[in-house]
Amino acid sequence: MKNENNVRSLAAASLLRLEKDGRFSNIEIDSALEKNALSDADRALFTRLVYGVTERRITLDLIIAEYAKDGGKKIDPETRTALRLGLYQLLWADRIPDHAAVSSAVDAAPVRSRGFVNGILREFLRRGKKYTLPDRTDPAKYLSAAYSVSEDAVRVLIRSLGEEKTEEILGSVSVTPAVTLRINDAVLDPGRAAKLLGGKRCGAAVTVPSFDGRIRRGVDEGLWFAQDLASVMCTEALGAVPGDVVADVCAAPGGKTFSTALRMKNDGVIYAFDIHENKLSLIRRGAEKMEIDIIRAEARDGRDPDPELRGKCDRVLCDAPCSGLGVMAKKPELRYKTEKEIGGLPKVQSRILAGAAEYVKPGGVLVYSTCTLNRAENEDVAEDFLVSHGDFEPFDFELPPGKSSSGMLTILPSHGEMDLDGFFIARFRRTE
Repeated sequence: MKNENNVRSLAAASLLRLEKDGRFSNIEIDSALEKNALSDADRALFTRLVYGVTERRITLDLIIAEYAKDGGKKIDPETRTALRLGLYQLLWADRIPDHAAVSSAVDAAPVRSRGFVNGILREFLRRGKKYTLPDRTDPAKYLSAAYSVSEDAVRVLIRSLGEEKTEEILGSVSVTPAVTLRINDAVLDPGRAAKLLGGKRCGAAVTVPSFDGRIRRGVDEGLWFAQDLASVMCTEALGAVPGDVVADVCAAPGGKTFSTALRMKNDGVIYAFDIHENKLSLIRRGAEKMEIDIIRAEARDGRDPDPELRGKCDRVLCDAPCSGLGVMAKKPELRYKTEKEIGGLPKVQSRILAGAAEYVKPGGVLVYSTCTLNRAENEDVAEDFLVSHGDFEPFDFELPPGKSSSGMLTILPSHGEMDLDGFFIARFRRTE
């Protein structure tokens, strides 16, 4: 128990830093794990607590407001963090006994407020862990509180998919996601990898329950890399073959670039562009680990295409920056996107897509993709592109989740037979 309490204390410290400094949770988790030698089990617990509290923040604060005097408005960040940690464990960490959840939260609280934290959590237990959600007459407010996603993001999803489908998606992204690995099939057969890892195979990918030490070592050895199955399917839609000239205009952190290079059997050339020079090191290191030498990583804004490459590419991938509403299960900060943050994205995406189109040679293929489920960033951008680019036409394709319509396919988040992020893919062909 002493070691578990230490893990919870580490989690509380990381959560407080996230609260105060506004860091991304994955960066904070990586930093904390690098500084603290933890067993695989403790690493998993620490990661789950930090991600879990971050992704349930709206619901946790709603409970605190219900149980604390004055709606908890005067609670300091340290005490609120301890309360969130305790409530999360009581509600969603089913393998942690209630008494351990309470005691660890009390230990994580400042000395001055330990009695207060203990009292709130004990009262929550006495009332049978019950709390009140807003009425369903305001769907956005209700779903926001129930699934801890901003009301703005919920409204975007309802406009795009309807209330019923939105609730299904929010339920799906509230489940701890599996880990999908794209296997380096140049050195390891995916079927053999699935047996070694005890995972579920789909093509060149293998899905496993979690990221452990063995998987980390395999990444370091270039045997595989983390890439969601929907993202792998995006590269299948691109359809690159050996000898192709390919441009990936928003390439970092490099998963689709690597998958494309493996499809090409390291034969041809891939121009991996990204606006952020510091992110290109991820691509270069990953390619080196997997002994891929056809990738040319260069800093470039997708809105400003390389004039030397215009009209010379067989395949071009434009995986544009987006609101990420399809990957909230893996990136909890995306749950709290505002309408203001989302609203300006389609204009940027359209400009990047127009820039990407300049690379495509006659008869070549252009793929536009996002990891969001917002129609304004997906179908609307793709349809506007076709209107303004008469030399491109929809190019239908079929993937395991379904067949495209007018060259477009939306993949909804799912668990079970296939573990998938939410994703959108549109494919076009430049006319001869």
